[in-house]
Parts: sequence; C-alpha cells; structure tokens
Amino acid sequence: MGISNRSKLTCVVPLLCAALIALAPQVASASSDEANAEKNFSPATLTFLQAKTGMDAEQWNNVMRLVNKSEQDDPSFSGWVKYYGYCQNIGDGRGITMAIQGATTGGPNDGGPDGPGLFLLFNKYNGAAKPSIAGGLSDAGVKAKMSGNILVIQESDSAFCKRINALENNAAWRAAVWESFYDNYIGYAVQQARDRNFNDALTIGAFTDAALNQGATGSGGSLQDMLSKSGHSSNELTFMTSFLKLREKVAGTNDFNNPPINGYNRAKMWLDLYTYSAYTLKNVDGEIQSVSSWTMH
Repeated sequence: MGISNRSKLTCVVPLLCAALIALAPQVASASSDEANAEKNFSPATLTFLQAKTGMDAEQWNNVMRLVNKSEQDDPSFSGWVKYYGYCQNIGDGRGITMAIQGATTGGPNDGGPDGPGLFLLFNKYNGAAKPSIAGGLSDAGVKAKMSGNILVIQESDSAFCKRINALENNAAWRAAVWESFYDNYIGYAVQQARDRNFNDALTIGAFTDAALNQGATGSGGSLQDMLSKSGHSSNELTFMTSFLKLREKVAGTNDFNNPPINGYNRAKMWLDLYTYSAYTLKNVDGEIQSVSSWTMH
C-alpha cells in the first residue's frame, strides 16, 4: 500500500504511520494568485517568458497590472488582458498606438516605430513561410504601407483601429504582441538587470516599464540614459532607489507624460514596492492595490 494513497491508508501503528507520511515527498501546489494569473497567458507565451526572463505567470501578471495602471488606469488582476486589441491615435506625434505594449506606427516624434515589426511577427505566427510587414497588414485586413521606417495609414484611423480591435482574442496576434514586447523592451530590461547581477523580478519590471514609457535606448531620458546616471552601487536596493528617484524627475515631465504628475506617480509606484520589500512580485496583491491607488489625471 503506497504512502501517497493517504485517503485509504490504514494505520496499524499510528505514530509510525504519521512519521512516514511526514517524510513522504510533498507536491508543491501553485498559489491561487499564480493559478489565476496563468489563465491570463497562453501556455506558449508562458513558456517563452519563463525561458527568456525566469519569471512566472504571477510575476508577469503583476508587472502588467502596474503597466496598465499607467497606460489605461486599470490595475485590476486581469484588466490588462482587455487591451491586446487597443488602438488609438493619441495625438503624440507617434502615429497610432496599439496593443498592451503601445506599439506605434511612427510619426514626427517616432522615427523608429515598433508597429511595423509587430505586423511582421503577426504574419510569422499566421504561418507565413517568408514573413513580411505587408503580409501582416494583409492578415490584419488593414490598409497601410511603409514609407521609410514609418507605417503610413491609408484609411481612416477609426477604420484601421476597428480591424485591430477585432484582433483582441486572436492567438497569433497575442503571440506576436509578446514577442514584439520582448524584442523592443523586455529583452533589454532583462539584460541590464543581469549585467548588474540584479535578480529581483521587481527590478526587471521597473526596467521594463521605464523602457516602455521612455524608450529602451538613446539619449534624453531613456532607460539606457537613466541607468548611466544612477550610480554604480552593486547593492540592488541602493541602485534601484537611486534609479527610481531619478525616474520620478525624468518621467514627471511633459516629454514623457501628460500631465507630468502621471509620470511621477508611474515611477513612484515601483519605488514604493521596494519599501514594501515586494522584490519577488509574488503574493503582493495588497501591495499592488496600495501603490496603484493614485489618481490618474
């Protein structure tokens, strides 16, 4: 009779039986937050993210809750999932903004948009033998063409966005969104953390959000630029405190957030989580609710 069959085990010597049960291997079960978070990702996306970042569903779900607070004023547990099909011209000179990571089609304030690459990946995940931007645009049913690095929309913004809205639950689109997100923001954030021997999920999340809001590389407020101005401490908490205090100032300007107070609060959320010692981004539902309670203007 196997010890693991506890419901049917008859204990002739109760103390011995209890000891054997105590020594038997225990099967770890996912926390309720982790199990619920897994429902917000496809198995393939989870495998991709875990392989690339070492972070699980609960950790990435918490990162996305914080991102979505600043992007859509919705930090609820699954609120961010509703924005795979987000599409809007927000008048920032970067063209049309799309999906959970805010991919853009490009414009006077964005000469190197990530939107075209997103459509190429969409074509790839739709099974194209030779993926192309034009193929992805055709897959999405939108009218647009490349002019240099910029994707020029050849229909009304509303007509274009109606097609993108319809992709919200499309599996190929969601897979393309996450690979694009990784290629343009997450990958650089993870590399910068690893280069400094920083291992906290909170650090990777903070770097990812900064890259998403202010650009991964380049001068004038990007993640790369701020990292170069945050000191050289090898202590993760010391460095991240310096980095996020700088980010409060940089993000809290009209260059990146309008009004600036939204950018200040966006950075402060991450800093406040360090004061809560929420380094792993596990079992931190209450902490996230607390730091994301600020009013969006």
